[in-house]
Amino acid sequence: MNNIYFIGLMGAGKTTIGRLLAKQLGREFYDSDVEIERKTGVKIPLIFELEGEEGFRKRETASIEELSQLDHAVVATGGGAVLNPENRRFLKNSGKIIYLRAKVHDLYQRTRNDKSRPLLQGANPRQKLEQLYIARDPIYTELADYIVDTGAQSALEITGYIEQLLLRESAQA
Repeated sequence: MNNIYFIGLMGAGKTTIGRLLAKQLGREFYDSDVEIERKTGVKIPLIFELEGEEGFRKRETASIEELSQLDHAVVATGGGAVLNPENRRFLKNSGKIIYLRAKVHDLYQRTRNDKSRPLLQGANPRQKLEQLYIARDPIYTELADYIVDTGAQSALEITGYIEQLLLRESAQA
């Protein structure tokens, strides 16, 4: 399949960098959350409201399974997609996985005004991000073929770095 998957917490840059990398490599780009919205005809916050997180996660697994059947695609996954072992298997068996790792402070700065993120709509979104980071970072780290730290670099710089990583790997193959 040879897909490239981006994993990481919300605000890490999965969609932005994924879209740029797809363009650089001449591949199709998909965002698993956008695919869920396209199929259901409603936004993710409404899915959470009507079906809860469990209902959303079922839809997410169906989306990840479908996307894993593509060939040479670049895919940004939702931040929680890796929580399901079935999703991890779909990703691992069909491509390379890049963990875009960011500090909680940076994630908070990027997401603090975004009302479209259901998990951050509580009283203390920064604390929620810290909890998510603590819970998910070990899973992301274990699953990733590459870990790329995002911070002060531009999306173009990060994309260029990832492209070099992938080129180096293909030259060694």
